[in-house]
Amino acid sequence: MPEPLRRVALYVAALMLATAVPASAQLDSILKELDTLTRSGAATPGDAKIGAALKQALQVGTESAVKLTGKTDGYFANQAIKILMPERLRTIERGLRAVGYGGEVDELVLSMNRAAEHAAPEAKKIFWDAIGKMTIDDAQRILNGTPTAATDYFKDKTAASLTLAFRPIVDRAMNEVGTTRQYNELLGRAQAIPFLKTESYDLDRYVVGKALDGLFHVVGEEERKIRTDPAARVTDLLKEVFAK
Repeated sequence: MPEPLRRVALYVAALMLATAVPASAQLDSILKELDTLTRSGAATPGDAKIGAALKQALQVGTESAVKLTGKTDGYFANQAIKILMPERLRTIERGLRAVGYGGEVDELVLSMNRAAEHAAPEAKKIFWDAIGKMTIDDAQRILNGTPTAATDYFKDKTAASLTLAFRPIVDRAMNEVGTTRQYNELLGRAQAIPFLKTESYDLDRYVVGKALDGLFHVVGEEERKIRTDPAARVTDLLKEVFAK
C-alpha cells in the first residue's frame, strides 16, 4: 500500500481507537484487507473498497463516542459537559435558591442532562451518514490538520442535521423525565417572588445546543489525547501512527 494512503488508513482507524479498544480486532481486519486488496492488484488507492474500509474504521469509533454520552450520567457526571442552568436564568436560579427552592433547581438541572443523554444515541446514524460521504482527500486533511481536525470535520458536516434530529428527541425526553414540568413550576414560583424579573426562555433549544456541544467535546478530547499523549497509545497501531 502506498505510504501516504497507509498513513491515512492507519490514522483514521487509530484516531477513534482510544474510545473503541474492544473493537481493535475488527480494525486490524480492516487494515489487513487494505493491504491484501492493494498487493493483489484488486484495488488501487482510489478504489471504493479502500474508501469503504476507512469509513468502517471511523464508524467503530464514532459509535463508541456516542455511547460515552448516551448513557445514564454520560452528561451529568462529566463536569466538562454537564448542562447547567442557562446564563440568562442564573439570576432566577439564585433567587429560587435563596428562598429554599435549591432542591427543585437541582432536579431541573438533572433532568436537562437526562434529556441530553436520551438524545445522544441519535447521533450515530448522522455521524455514519457523514462518514459515508468522506473522501480520501478528507481523510488526508484530517491527518495533516489541527489537533481536532476530525472533530471539526464532523461538526461541519453534521451540526445542522444533529440539531434537527435532537430537537424532537430532547422535547420528548424533557416531557418524559419531567424537565418541562419542573421548569414551568419553578418559573411560576419565581414569578411570585417580588424582586425577581422573569422572562420566557426556549429551554428545549438550550438543551439541544448544550447536548451537541458536549458530544463534540467528547470527540475532540479523545482526538487530542491520541495525538498528544503517548500513554493513550495503548496498541502497536497507535504507536506506529504517532511515534514520528
